[in-house]
Amino acid sequence: MSVTNDNNNAFLIHISAFAGYVFPFGSVLLPLILWNVRKDKSPELDKHGKGAVNFNLSYYLYSFTLGITLVPFTFGTLFSHLSRFGNLDHFNFNMPNIFGFIGFSSLFSFLILAKFILIVVAAVKASRGELYHYPLSIKFLK
Repeated sequence: MSVTNDNNNAFLIHISAFAGYVFPFGSVLLPLILWNVRKDKSPELDKHGKGAVNFNLSYYLYSFTLGITLVPFTFGTLFSHLSRFGNLDHFNFNMPNIFGFIGFSSLFSFLILAKFILIVVAAVKASRGELYHYPLSIKFLK
């Protein structure tokens, strides 16, 4: 295969992670499918595919963990206000729960933004023929 074709395929493997915005688990499934189809054609495509799939699996793990951590703050705030729903004179926000919710929501927003930026950076580097190592990526596939 030509170097340009390998670079284009590596670019597609990385950028295919945006399929997760269209259908559930698309950011893992589409790169996984593209990687499996092309991994035997070039050792570089194999490395790019493993990196993209590992990053997206790591991202799902981090998102799930953060989401589970966010649940007590969300339900704690919601249930504390439901008991006083009829009396709006005493409807005040419980500051520790609100700050916790805002803090974890901010972290989740940062995680989404970081994923977007890292995918774009990896795709651009792949189109130039460079191998990009995603930060904080767990090596599920070796």
